[in-house]
Amino acid sequence: MAIRLDNIRAIIFDLDGTLLDTLEDLANATNWALKRNGMPDRALAEIRQFVGNGVRRLIERAVPEGTGEELLARTFDDFKRYYVNHCQERTCLYEGVGELLCELKSRGYKLAIVSNKLQAGVDELYERYFSDTVEVALGEQPQWKRKPAPDMVLEALRRLGVTGEQAIYIGDSDVDMETARNSGLPCIAVLWGFRDQEFLVAHGATRFAQRPADILEQLDN
Repeated sequence: MAIRLDNIRAIIFDLDGTLLDTLEDLANATNWALKRNGMPDRALAEIRQFVGNGVRRLIERAVPEGTGEELLARTFDDFKRYYVNHCQERTCLYEGVGELLCELKSRGYKLAIVSNKLQAGVDELYERYFSDTVEVALGEQPQWKRKPAPDMVLEALRRLGVTGEQAIYIGDSDVDMETARNSGLPCIAVLWGFRDQEFLVAHGATRFAQRPADILEQLDN
């Protein structure tokens, strides 16, 4: 479905599952923390379903049911320590994403990333992959509520100097669909990420991109 939004000046991207395939590094960090605390591994397919609401929620879902708060907190701390040092081992840009970002920048769009990933992880990945194209990259910080709350999107818009009427949101999950709605932004759901089209439709998605180039085509129409 084509988007006709002549006033769009800024694009807000989700990170994991939208720009970067981070699943294996997230799974490795989760399983390292689980093993360290005497708990069983989780399969990659399980981790795929656990991500999207921030890494604290990822660990809450990964630990066995009934895990006490002290053990959960220790496991989460172990995850954070490991992930910050190992977040780039298997992570990579999805095919075509680098070219998309360069083309969007060349056309004058302002670009931002909003992620439920911890800010330290966002910073690490930003420096490697996005510092030449993306102006703002926000991760989880105590002063903002995590997505699907609109806080980080609104802060990104403020830093970019645009209004919500001038922006569009792009993501791959039910959390992203809800974030866009809560922020008052139109949304394109990407189909190369962590959720399939049927799931996204069930959570309100109406516009889709099969590949990064489709985003340019939709913005052009």
